[in-house]
Amino acid sequence: MSETPNRLISVELDESSIGRGSPDIEHERAIAIYDLIEENSFALTGVEEGPFRLRLSIQEKRLVFDIRNEADDPVVTHILSLSPFRRIVRDYFMICESYFEMIKTASPSRIEAVDMGRRGIHNDGSRILMERLEGKIAVDFDTARRLFTLICVLHWKG
Repeated sequence: MSETPNRLISVELDESSIGRGSPDIEHERAIAIYDLIEENSFALTGVEEGPFRLRLSIQEKRLVFDIRNEADDPVVTHILSLSPFRRIVRDYFMICESYFEMIKTASPSRIEAVDMGRRGIHNDGSRILMERLEGKIAVDFDTARRLFTLICVLHWKG
């Protein structure tokens, strides 16, 4: 785990607004959260250094970042519209479905091509997230990728 003070030490999903999913969905969410906490860079603009606790919820089709300090005292709340992510998340799921179908029968070169496309869409979603957080929360690209993965898992219907 990163030892920089500008990092997340916990990520919690608000069950009342996000809800629980199937065992597969819960497993994917747990993996996404574990990966995010394991390695991240998370700094708040205009706020002393962390570490931070993040509580995610969805309110009125917006993703709410309830950010707290290590003692769990509120620091700041940022709200992001999920609208800019709808198309990219849909595209990401479509290419993931193709990828998982191809694994069964396609040649390695076709699988690799689809996987490159999948990673490209994931990178695009990560860049959109970084742009949406700009001026509020500074994250590195790898942290943005992990957060985008979590956003995707929040949308996954299984």
